[in-house]
Amino acid sequence: MTVFGLHASHEQIHPAELLRAVVRAQEAGFDAAMSSDHFSPWSSRQGQSGFAWSWLGAALQATTLPFGIVNAPGQRYHPAIIAQAIGTLAAMYPGRFWAALGTGEASNEHITGAPWPRKEVRTARLRECVDVIRALLAGEEVSHDGLVTVDRARLWTRPDEPPALVGAAVTEATARWCAEWADGLITVNAPVERLRRMVDAYRDAGGRGRLHLQVHLSWAPDETEATRIAYEQWRSNVFEPPVCWDLELTDHFDVVSASVPAERVAEVVNVSADLDWHAARLREYADLGFDEIYLHHVGQRQEAFVDTFGAKVLPELRTSASGQG
Repeated sequence: MTVFGLHASHEQIHPAELLRAVVRAQEAGFDAAMSSDHFSPWSSRQGQSGFAWSWLGAALQATTLPFGIVNAPGQRYHPAIIAQAIGTLAAMYPGRFWAALGTGEASNEHITGAPWPRKEVRTARLRECVDVIRALLAGEEVSHDGLVTVDRARLWTRPDEPPALVGAAVTEATARWCAEWADGLITVNAPVERLRRMVDAYRDAGGRGRLHLQVHLSWAPDETEATRIAYEQWRSNVFEPPVCWDLELTDHFDVVSASVPAERVAEVVNVSADLDWHAARLREYADLGFDEIYLHHVGQRQEAFVDTFGAKVLPELRTSASGQG
């Protein structure tokens, strides 16, 4: 049975409100949750960016849901610190935590003052970070000299079973590369054929584990309002790599998105007031083989979305899945 979870968007929503949202999501019937991990929002209109790791401790304690996070070790975060964060949460909440690892975006990483590396360098750096994190979670003392440096690090608090380290990818090439090391794959919604190619690229390269999908959507009882929410909050997020990887400031994103049409936003956000339409899109994603699907309503108010999808969309998806079985 496909897991349907809530995506907690720290770039858009105050962490106290996000905590209330995940508690409400559990009560409404969502199965899980996942969290972004940003230092900066994508736009000044979004206006938040709480520290995800401290929030995760509160969220895991306040619910019984499993949680995941998408993280970029190597520049803003030293991999030994990420290993410690992963190890502590996984030790406190066994079987309820996973972490996805990616190469990151300049909008978060430039704050260190270090140069933003080329994509191939970021990829090589991430691979080193993965090896460091895995070794630390396995209880090894780690020293490493490369694109990252580690000196005699050891984790003293570790889970009995290391949690899954999932590969984050938005291209087929990266999905194939993730298959070399990852315990699963996570990507974002895209046209079905493109997602099918992503899944096939990962599996054909020997990729193991669960497939995760983050789905950007906008829902309101009125179609005009659903469109307005998506345009107001998410038009800075329509740009393909390398633009989204390399811009540094919210001002930059706001300038380049100033003339983005609403139709372009609808290419990256599932926008509709029709709950049956949303259910059909989510069913298509599940049919591609995604094991876990995380719903990200791009509006800043989550209550009506959580309640409505919990009451009307998720039961329909589970009923149809049972019928197919």
